[in-house]
Amino acid sequence: MSNDDPITTLRTGKVSPLRPLPNLIFASRWLQLPLYLGLIVAQAVYVVHFLVELTHLVEAAFGSKDALESLITSIGYKTAAPVTTLNETVIMLVVLALIDVVMISNLLIMVIVGGYETFVSRMNLEGHRDQPEWLSHVNASVLKVKLATAIIGISSIHLLKTFINADNYTDRVLIAQTAIHITFLLSAMAIAYTDKLMYRAPGDAH
Repeated sequence: MSNDDPITTLRTGKVSPLRPLPNLIFASRWLQLPLYLGLIVAQAVYVVHFLVELTHLVEAAFGSKDALESLITSIGYKTAAPVTTLNETVIMLVVLALIDVVMISNLLIMVIVGGYETFVSRMNLEGHRDQPEWLSHVNASVLKVKLATAIIGISSIHLLKTFINADNYTDRVLIAQTAIHITFLLSAMAIAYTDKLMYRAPGDAH
């Protein structure tokens, strides 16, 4: 019996080294590392964008016209009468935009940390006080459901922003965005249900 036989491996408790080709294929997972590093750069860009928008909001609250114009342009707010002071609608739209950035950043963290842990290499965070609760039982299926849930949250924020600023959108756009959000919701439910069917206990299947 060869040293690569799985029964021998179980009996001895030793893991046999991979042959060259399987080792090369398995090592190819490290090609994903630049992708996750790129997402970290994207995360940094979102942080800068958040700080810029927050700075404009604070400056506009203190009466800066240039900051107010920048905010109105960034949120796409239009009204028949020119906006000369920071009003509740503009504040709400800006805050929703900031929440949107935070939720997308959370999604990025989930993809970076969960994806690296699942598909590249273990991070050995067991026992670390800052280890995310969900990371202790993360796998490809759990990550997929969590990403779907995060996308629904982001879509909800976008839909709320659209409804608040509904005068600047056509009925076709409003209906399309609502339909897209419902599609995301149904897709997440389908993913969760499929995951439940695939991973339920064998004794439950009849």
